[in-house]
Amino acid sequence: MEEKTLLDNLDKLHTTPMGVDRIKRNLKIDTDDVIGYCKNKILEKDCRIYQQGKNWYCEIDHIKITVNSYSYTIITAHLIKSGVPFVE
Repeated sequence: MEEKTLLDNLDKLHTTPMGVDRIKRNLKIDTDDVIGYCKNKILEKDCRIYQQGKNWYCEIDHIKITVNSYSYTIITAHLIKSGVPFVE
C-alpha cells in the first residue's frame, strides 16, 4: 500500500504562492485554503493515489492533484477530461 507514505506525511503538504493561484484557476475554486482543500480530497476514501517517478498523483471527483514525492509540494491540480462531458 504505497499511498500510505503520502497519507502519513499529509502534514508536510504545501505549495508556493504561484501554486495556490494555479490550482485555484485550474480547478475553478474560490478558497483561500488550497492546501486544506487538496488534503480533504486526498483523504476521501475513493481517492486513487499512485506514484509515478518523482510524483504522487491523486485522482478524485474529476480532479487530479500532482504532489512531489520528495518535498510534498503540491505542484498542480487539474480537472480530468473524460469521455463524458464534465458538468459543473
